[in-house]
This record gives sequence, C-alpha cells and structure tokens, in this order.
Amino acid sequence: MQPLITPQPGIMEIELYQGGASKAAGFDQVLKLSSNENPLGPSQAALAAFRSTANTLHRYPTTDHAELRTAIGEVHGLDPARIICGVGSDEILGLLCYAYAGPGDEIIHTAHGFSMYPVLTRAAGATPVVVAERDRVVDVDAILGAVTERTRLVFVANPGNPSSTRMPDEELARLASELPEDVVLVLDGAYAEFADGYDGGVSLVDKHPNAVMTRTFSKLYGLGGLRIGWGYASDEIIGVLNRLRPPFNLSLTQLATAEAAVRDRAYAAHCVALNAEQRARMVAGLRALGLACDDSETNFVLPRFSSPAQADACEAALRGQGILVRKVGGYGLPDALRITVGDEAGCTRVLDAVAGFLKVAA
Repeated sequence: MQPLITPQPGIMEIELYQGGASKAAGFDQVLKLSSNENPLGPSQAALAAFRSTANTLHRYPTTDHAELRTAIGEVHGLDPARIICGVGSDEILGLLCYAYAGPGDEIIHTAHGFSMYPVLTRAAGATPVVVAERDRVVDVDAILGAVTERTRLVFVANPGNPSSTRMPDEELARLASELPEDVVLVLDGAYAEFADGYDGGVSLVDKHPNAVMTRTFSKLYGLGGLRIGWGYASDEIIGVLNRLRPPFNLSLTQLATAEAAVRDRAYAAHCVALNAEQRARMVAGLRALGLACDDSETNFVLPRFSSPAQADACEAALRGQGILVRKVGGYGLPDALRITVGDEAGCTRVLDAVAGFLKVAA
C-alpha cells in the first residue's frame, strides 16, 4: 500500500551522514583521530567565556550576532556587515542551497568533496553533479565542463576534505573568473587556517559578487561541540541568507565562546604551529614506511595503502589498540585512511602502530 505521507523528491536518496567513531570495544579511553578535532581543545579564554554564560541560559540571544561579527571582522580585516554566522558552516551551506537552488537545478561538487554537499543539495530538491578530481586535487576544467544552464552553485572545499590537498591559487582564481556570473561559487574553508599563506577566498569574494566563503570554529578553535561557523559574501547574498536564517540560531553561549576564541590570536597561532610541526612529521613518517601520502594543507593526513583491503585491515589494527581513524571509502578513496594530526605523543603512537601493522602484514 502506498503511504499517504511522502517526503519531497530526492529526500529518500540522501545517505545518512556518519560521523567519526568515538568508541572502541575494550577501551574506556581512546585516541580519537577520526574527526579532525584540535588535540589541545579550546583556549582558556574560550572556556572562561563559556562558563561565564551559565547564568544566562534563560535569556534569548541577540538576532544579529553583532559582537561576534565585529570580532571576526576585526581579526580578518572584513566588513562585519558582510558576515553571517550559523550553526557550523553546514547551516550556511544549506542556506545557500535553499536560497539559490530547487527542483530542476544542479549543484556541482567534486568526487572527493565533503559528504554534506549532496545531502544539502537533495534537501533543497536540486540534483548533485559530481565531477572528477585530478590526483586528489580539484580540477577546474572538470568543473567548468560540467556547468550547464541548470547549474546554480559550485561547492569547492579548499583545502579539501578528505583529500588534504589545496588548489593552486591561480587555478582557484581562474575558476572564479570563468564561472558564469549567475552561478554561486562556494569556497568551503573549514581548514583554511592550516594552509600557509591562503586567505580562505577573501580576495575572490571581494572581486566576484557571486563568490562566497565559509569558515568554522570546529577545527582550529576546538569548538566542534558548540557548532559555530560563519560566511563572508556580497551585501546582496548576505541579505538573502539572513532572510532564511533562523533569528535565534546561535545561543548566547555559542556567541560569547566563539568571540573569545577568535580574539585569542596567540592560542590560535600556537595551535597552527603545533599542527604544522606534527603534520610534517606524520607525512614524513608515513612515507618512510612506504605509504603514499600527499602534502597536507589541513589538520589531517591521508595515507594510501596498497589496496582497500589493506586500508581496512590497518584501520582494524589501529582500533584494536584504541586508536580511531576514519575510513574514507564513502568519499571514493577506499584505499586510504584519514588520520587527524594529534599532539606529539599521539602522532608517535600512530606511527608506531602503523609500522607494527605493516611489519606483521609484510
């Protein structure tokens, strides 16, 4: 019997998002390197701001996020009026889909792009169009070749997740210049702070009215549990998104904690430096073990194994030692594992565990 209540077309084609594992059988505590979290956690300033809001939980937050937008603007040299804040950058990505796409429209993303892109596309009733990458790097020509009269948005994660790679600046600029002006280019910069010398797309947004950049507080700032993100775009696009954004989407706790986090530049710099040091060590160590591993521009690395079976076996071996990493077959990379860059002790433990696995497997 046909059910009387049915969802909109495309909804049942959405594959449920699977987060990184946080538990392993037989271990009360694990080394969690499956979700690209900051191993140091949030700054003391952010924690103090979080605690200071305990007595305000009965109060509604502001609807304009003015203080947080001002802080972000001052730190990054941006116009606060062109900043929007959301429940993680995911909410802003979703608002862009709802605002500019619908049934009959297409949204482009790359083969190894963030798995939420097709979810948000289908939620808006649009059709996801997947284009190939070239050696795990976004291919501008492949994107441009997939654009049709139905294309409404293009999602580009730069640096990429789970690829860890970054597009050359000149290629990103070429994409922005050659994309039709009525197509929204979304530059997802969740890992932009870890890419040395990259502005996250600010210069392109200032040059191209159809470009949008998004950022998150979940990675560098260690606030994944609070779900806070932001975006920067033209006045026109921000005005459209604010008409869709729920007025009380961020709590007083989220707003105060994020403001303290973004203003603590010394702590942010410390976290970036630690990540760069241990990331280089991880890449070099994995290559020394005979594993292919691209130079990473993020806070994780992506070693590639001889086969999907070997990657699965290594993940199981690590899990058997209480080390949790991410299998990425769902991203089209079945022979790889995504491993968050931890602190020095955590990286040592991972390298030793992978070396032990490969020695037994030889």
